[in-house]
Amino acid sequence: MDIFPYIGKRNRCDIKPPEVLMAIRHIEERGALETAHRALQICGKIFKYAVATGRAEHDVTADLKGALPPVKVRHHPSIINPKEVGKLLRAIDNYEGQYTVACALKMAPLVFVRPGELRGAAWDEFDLEKAEWRIPAERMKMKEQHIVPLATQTLTILKELHHHTGDSHLLFPGMRTPDRPISNNTINAALRRIGYAKEAMTGHGFRSMASTLLNEQGWNRDAIERQLAHAERSKVRAAYNFAEFLPERRKMMQAWADYLDQLRGKSC
Repeated sequence: MDIFPYIGKRNRCDIKPPEVLMAIRHIEERGALETAHRALQICGKIFKYAVATGRAEHDVTADLKGALPPVKVRHHPSIINPKEVGKLLRAIDNYEGQYTVACALKMAPLVFVRPGELRGAAWDEFDLEKAEWRIPAERMKMKEQHIVPLATQTLTILKELHHHTGDSHLLFPGMRTPDRPISNNTINAALRRIGYAKEAMTGHGFRSMASTLLNEQGWNRDAIERQLAHAERSKVRAAYNFAEFLPERRKMMQAWADYLDQLRGKSC
């Protein structure tokens, strides 16, 4: 939709950097800067593949480095005050919508994965006996398998949920299309339903919540970052395998679930 109308019919060897930039500029001009960066990156992958297979001599997108303004980092609204976290957890417990959505809401603060990783969760990714959730690389932002140790509280939710959706491939199938997961707006819509505006809390905000409070509690920063599945900052760190700090992460995830229970039980 964004690239083919401009250079889709051109011979890859004849395409020049200004032509690619022209197509990318059309995306930028409509205010979709992130999409523009993503489209340029995909074009680069195509040209690199062409070079690697002898179909082109040069990746023309390499000449466009710095042509687009950088994307400003967006901070997702989140609740990090312990007292307010407790109120949020109690509101989640009182959610009266669809059962599977209620379970997704309850799991979100416990596992603090990205919203897309949670809503797309499949039963064959879970080993309840080992208390482990292994998210395959193709579903992860960093394209690396990710292990989520499961606290006893999370296992309780999963075992109850299994009675409802265990016959499905997905933990959280959509109501209208059970072969597909709930929509990417479902968690946020549920948060609105229990009284949290988009400026106050989002599905992604559970990650900031966990990161902030776990760091404040003195947990190993590297273990926290690994559990968040953030991008590695150096080649040395990138060489570590996906199970790094796993014993400590198991302890941390259980302690985190216990801490949330404490906050939930505290009075307003």
